[in-house]
Amino acid sequence: MIGLGTIINVVAILVGASLGVLLGHRMPERTRVTVTDALGLVTLVIGALNIMALVDGDFTDAVGDAAPLLIVLGALLIGGVTGSLLRIEDRLEAGGRYIQRKFSRSNAGEGRSRFVEGFVDTSLIFCIGPLAVLGSLSDGLGQGIEQLALKSTLDGFASLAFAASLGWGVAAAAISVGIVQGVLTVLAALVGPFLSAALVASITATGGVMLLGVGLRILNIRQVPVGDMLPALIVAPILTLAVAHFM
Repeated sequence: MIGLGTIINVVAILVGASLGVLLGHRMPERTRVTVTDALGLVTLVIGALNIMALVDGDFTDAVGDAAPLLIVLGALLIGGVTGSLLRIEDRLEAGGRYIQRKFSRSNAGEGRSRFVEGFVDTSLIFCIGPLAVLGSLSDGLGQGIEQLALKSTLDGFASLAFAASLGWGVAAAAISVGIVQGVLTVLAALVGPFLSAALVASITATGGVMLLGVGLRILNIRQVPVGDMLPALIVAPILTLAVAHFM
């Protein structure tokens, strides 16, 4: 059944977030902060590992040894400018506030802020990673849901930890996951066979840099507008095709 992996992922996030909210009130503030910081550090590690796709053999063979980093930089710049003009980050936050008004009883300023923060940050974490892209591709191509099953397990535990600190906004991120991975799965069924390993590597490396930005957000080091950079995931394979054409 195409799409089963995303359904499992959504359920895992909802279950994990629900448990996190229930357990969160029993955790001291210091413990919740420590857990969130740990997840921020792990997000940085995952981002760094994804960036290793810059030296992927298929990627470098297609565009040369020096081009991958320039492609990622160009994708982030073009995607970031496009996203800022489209105000994607603002729209994500507005979506979080809308969902909070509809489903959350907390209307206090602090409660609303935590809900939006949980929704935006975890939406980015759950949707940007390579498992979201590669898993959806595999699912859409009918090659199995193993990667999304692994992602579901990771997201379930992550949502539990995040929800203990950020509340129900983390559960709302399941909506983002359902939409993004659902669209990717459908696209994979349509165009997946035409995506080369080099194109996938360009998406993975670009997503890795963006995950570093998410990690900085979680650690409250800097609120990098990662949402505005989302178009870079589309720009990266386009630039890769353009460079490979002239090589």
